[in-house]
Amino acid sequence: MNTPDRRLTAKDFSPELLELYDFYAHGIITKREFLDRAAKFAIGGLGAAAILSMMGPDYALAEQVSFNDPDIGAEWISYPSPNGHDPMRAYFVRPTGAASAPGVVVVHENRGLNPYIQDVARRLAKAGFIAMAPDGLTPMGGYPGNDEDGRALQQQVDGEKLMNDFFAAVEFLMAHEAVVGKVGITGFCYGGGVANAA
Repeated sequence: MNTPDRRLTAKDFSPELLELYDFYAHGIITKREFLDRAAKFAIGGLGAAAILSMMGPDYALAEQVSFNDPDIGAEWISYPSPNGHDPMRAYFVRPTGAASAPGVVVVHENRGLNPYIQDVARRLAKAGFIAMAPDGLTPMGGYPGNDEDGRALQQQVDGEKLMNDFFAAVEFLMAHEAVVGKVGITGFCYGGGVANAA
């Protein structure tokens, strides 16, 4: 069980249940389909909804670098995306002790700029990079505060424009006065595909 002493890991779930969750997380099946198919794994009064809750991310536990860490400075910025959903919003984080640094664009999953991706940007800044994490849900009002709604919103965003929004972030960072050297890009889930295309 998930207790203060022990967090659940993938080893605590059957491979079939992990695959179902993966399908749900990547939008292949709906929440209703996940709950229906996961019901057979319910034990000891633990229903499918509780299983889903246990399998989902706990962003508070995942945070490695606090937003108020003195070694970094974070802010929300706007940047141009002429072939996308201009203007776009991004989480911009830099090391406080450096006037300039290499840059990295961090691309989120298929559910918007959630707290985990913000933490990845902070980790990069703590490691000495200027990190920029665009919010692909900017045209929909931004990340809604939970992944399920974020996933639904991202499905409504024009895919070609969204890709151009991330490419525009790379261009913005390459032209930024504090960025020296090359600019890298990393992504997770959907963002991995964007990084490969960049």
